Amino acid sequence: MKAIEEIVREQQEFFKKGKTYSYEFRKEQLDKLRTSIKSHEQELLDALKKDLNKPAFEAYGTEIGLVLDELSFVRRHLKNWMKPERVHTSLVNFPSKSRIFKDPYGVALIMSPWNYPVLLTLDPLIGAIAAGNCAAVKPSNYSPNVSALIKKMLEEIYPAEYVSVIEGGREANQSLLSQKFDYIFFTGSVKVGKLVMESASHNLTPVSLELGGKSPCIVDETADLELAAKRIVWGKYINAGQTCVAPDYLLVHEKVKDELLEKIVFTIKKFYGPAPQASESFPKIVNMKHYERLMGLMGSGKVIIGGNGDAKRVQIAPTVLDEVSWDSPVMQEEIFGPILPVLTFSSMKEAMELVNDRPKPLACYYFTRKSERERSLLQKVSFGGGCINDTIMHLVSSHMPFGGVGNSGMGGYHGKDSFDTFSHRKSILKKSSLIDMPLRYPPYKDLYFKMMKMIMK
Repeated sequence: MKAIEEIVREQQEFFKKGKTYSYEFRKEQLDKLRTSIKSHEQELLDALKKDLNKPAFEAYGTEIGLVLDELSFVRRHLKNWMKPERVHTSLVNFPSKSRIFKDPYGVALIMSPWNYPVLLTLDPLIGAIAAGNCAAVKPSNYSPNVSALIKKMLEEIYPAEYVSVIEGGREANQSLLSQKFDYIFFTGSVKVGKLVMESASHNLTPVSLELGGKSPCIVDETADLELAAKRIVWGKYINAGQTCVAPDYLLVHEKVKDELLEKIVFTIKKFYGPAPQASESFPKIVNMKHYERLMGLMGSGKVIIGGNGDAKRVQIAPTVLDEVSWDSPVMQEEIFGPILPVLTFSSMKEAMELVNDRPKPLACYYFTRKSERERSLLQKVSFGGGCINDTIMHLVSSHMPFGGVGNSGMGGYHGKDSFDTFSHRKSILKKSSLIDMPLRYPPYKDLYFKMMKMIMK
């Protein structure tokens, strides 16, 4: 506790010196991070392999490469984002100028999860640095090799009073949340997110909560089923399903269910071979606790493919469960593993009602050839973000915010939205001292009242 208190105090003192406010300082820190990632690329790949058995292609494509892309995007646009923003001035303030300044909050706490430990630690950090904050970074202890490497990397390039990495488990988390930070950015489960928000409320600390939920994948009878099968299988089983925006369940039109399932089974075999649960290139479940939880869900329906695991390797085969009901155990919580339950609908009205009757999901995916149905779903169903005729890919863009709504979280980030998330928009009115209109001053006159009503209407 004392060490964490000291780190936070030193960061608060460092921030007060004002070094983080300049564009040159922020650019230099972003460049340092990019250089560090490039020089430790193989170590990052090795650590991801040890912690989650991620193959190099997947580790680079879903983590390291995305971080480098984000760094390039932010670095390219940062100077323009930092400029004060000129806005319209109302007539009642004539003559004056109105501007919005982008101030850093101060000291930010970034708490990241284990499933994408590089991406979900460094992406928020890029936003915090770009916006001029100091940061305390808390990676997950469930991915110890990546956590230790990130600590090593950041300590090599940043002094602890600017950016620090705190390792540990629940006790470290509790100690951090008892401190007074200026901003908290948390990625993880809904259950822990509620605790983070409760802790933040004691100091009125603003938060971003990147959570999860049961993200539906809807396939109607007009969809290209072969394309849908490939993209659903890829999005569901990447990282062994341990992805917050993975399709959590498949909601398919009853007319095409059997054909789609045939194509999904064919695609799983084509992608992963006969024994993915014993493959060197298929990610593992993070630990035995989660492995046993997932294996316990297999009885929720009829196994179409998969259903088996290897406890020694902590791996579970890509699984599809048919004949699942909304009351089945697999439908009571976010799965966060390689199990895809299948349910059906008979009309899009029914499908949308089924989704809307449940907590707002982090993502929603819809496969269709009907643009009017697409428009209807986007207007009538609330969710964090998603794709039409694809899965997952909406989150890789630095041009769009990524985040949840309702039970799936609050706030968004990526690109400029990361800069905005870690910035306070400070409104400043600069009034001319050459003219001072008497209209607002007592004693109030009838003429002034009439003039005010003409202006303010």
